[in-house]
Amino acid sequence: QVQVVESGGGLVQVGESLTLSCVISGNTSNINSIGWDRQAPGEVRELVAVVTNNGRTDYGDFARGRFTISRDNNRNTVTLQMNNLQLEDTAVYYCNVDVAYSSGGLNYEKNYWGQGTQVTVSS
Repeated sequence: QVQVVESGGGLVQVGESLTLSCVISGNTSNINSIGWDRQAPGEVRELVAVVTNNGRTDYGDFARGRFTISRDNNRNTVTLQMNNLQLEDTAVYYCNVDVAYSSGGLNYEKNYWGQGTQVTVSS
């Protein structure tokens, strides 16, 4: 099992910055990737950023150039630095962890999610 806890959300004004943190605990030896998704009211959940086990990163189009995801393997922590926040960035941000398992010759993956942290951008 893996536990995922996000923190760092809050209320900021347009143009300001915010850093979200995700702390992962439990059986973390077979993590494939860790990412951030977000969901605004009435909208579908969308990818914000993801970092794979080999350090490759990927971002949603809206996040490129403004957001940066980084991983501290020693602390099992992933941070999301968000700069120049806009009104449309208002959403609940979720950290998710993709873990690989092997059982009885069967390989599979499982996703773990945190409870989410609210980010509100005001004018």
